[in-house]
Amino acid sequence: MLFLLVYFSLSPCFSQLQTAYIFQKDDTILRKKYHEESVGKKNLLIQSVGKEYASDYKKIYQDQFKLIEDFWKSESPVTDPEVNGYLQKIVQKIMTANENLKNIDARVVFSRDWWPNAYSMGDGTIAVNAGLYIFLSNEAELVFILCHELAHYYLEHTPKAIKKYVETVNSETFKAQIKRLSKEEYRVNQQLEQLAKSIAFDIRSHGRDKESEADKMAFDLMKNTGYDPAAIRTTLELLDKVDDSLFYSKPVVLNKIFDFEEYPFKMKWIQKESSIFSQLKEDDSPLTKKEKDSLKTHPDCSTRILQLDNLLKQENGKAFIIDENMFYLLKKNFYLEMMEYCYQSEQVSRNLFYSLLLLENDPENKTAIYSVARALNHLYEAQKDHKLGFLVEKEARFYPEQYNLLLRMLDRLRLNEIVSLNINFCKKHYSLMKDHTGFKKELERLSGFNK
Repeated sequence: MLFLLVYFSLSPCFSQLQTAYIFQKDDTILRKKYHEESVGKKNLLIQSVGKEYASDYKKIYQDQFKLIEDFWKSESPVTDPEVNGYLQKIVQKIMTANENLKNIDARVVFSRDWWPNAYSMGDGTIAVNAGLYIFLSNEAELVFILCHELAHYYLEHTPKAIKKYVETVNSETFKAQIKRLSKEEYRVNQQLEQLAKSIAFDIRSHGRDKESEADKMAFDLMKNTGYDPAAIRTTLELLDKVDDSLFYSKPVVLNKIFDFEEYPFKMKWIQKESSIFSQLKEDDSPLTKKEKDSLKTHPDCSTRILQLDNLLKQENGKAFIIDENMFYLLKKNFYLEMMEYCYQSEQVSRNLFYSLLLLENDPENKTAIYSVARALNHLYEAQKDHKLGFLVEKEARFYPEQYNLLLRMLDRLRLNEIVSLNINFCKKHYSLMKDHTGFKKELERLSGFNK
């Protein structure tokens, strides 16, 4: 604690917290307008429900629009006038080039969410996550993603999925299966779960046949825009590996970042369990190719590429049309936006991982240094209050290895170890950060942990 005592004897207290990153200023009026349009669509759908299976349809629509409403009320949508204006220029380019989209009522936005995805929610709301955008190479790849999601909406894939679901659960075959299971004594819950999985749907995802159908329409839409359809191939190749990819080239090496002369890194924080417990806590069984593909955010990409292969050889176009500089600026800003949104939405383990990744690739990045110190302080307070599980995810087979190592470390750290790590981390970066008000505030919090 000597470092902190010396610091506080020389420095004034700072009451104003400097955030790691200031969000781009959102247009609340536009977000309210989009929200009201979604509500209007919901009311029309509910009014249009016929007598057959009316309660089922109404329940699904209520659940569907609850997700959409939560999205518009959250800080996830990016409606900053300049950023949204750039996106709308690209969307308009697609619309004007395709007569069949002339009257489509889509509301397209970027979102601050970390997972590498884009989705159509079925009411016209289409979101492109920051976690996907940061991996894109050019506007043409973004245009394919937008065309793909617009195709899902135009082809009414969500309403068709809802109709199929309702008809399935009300079918005589399904009722007979439920009746049969109710008479069985063993593995009833497991069989019910499998049955539910076979008919379940998510308004933010679609079946593989629908993905191929949307790909083909996206090609037809894209070839009219002047953008290079070859971007379809590069985008699908990206989606095939994006779950295991890192935005920055250098990986997070925990035993380097948190190794200090006065407090060496302890390998027990990240080592696998001993062989005695390995069968209980570690699962090293290899996944088949099919199993690996099924766990991906975007399965079947190689098949989707083959289905479009002949078409992609016949076309060419441009990588950029609207604004190349803005495209690259957003790649940089959206990483920070995503990182900060994780913290503000209590996904602190992800915030810490993205902060460490940024720091590993830019060792003097003040935003990254401050964000790491803040996250460690927050995790200490959560563990002390027995709430760490709300902020830190558990290891999972479909997470990148580096992230799993961080999760393992956070699960094993004791309170005093979190404090010691953060004290030495802050000490290492103090000369660079001594004038950063947010960093000083975190030092003030840290000093109070051992009082």
